[in-house]
Amino acid sequence: MIRMTGPDDNLRPAAHFLYADWLPRSGEELRDFPMFAERVKFFPDVPSSEAVTDVFLPLA
Repeated sequence: MIRMTGPDDNLRPAAHFLYADWLPRSGEELRDFPMFAERVKFFPDVPSSEAVTDVFLPLA
């Protein structure tokens, strides 16, 4: 899991980091389940710069 702060524009770089950088070095294996995100704080409840999203990469 990686926690993102800020607008949703940052989800693609976070996903790329998890798949391309972290996963190969981790020694972990992916589970047969897609990556998913959970919004913890989101606009309009907070300003978009303060939005918080957790991005999960399901592992075996």
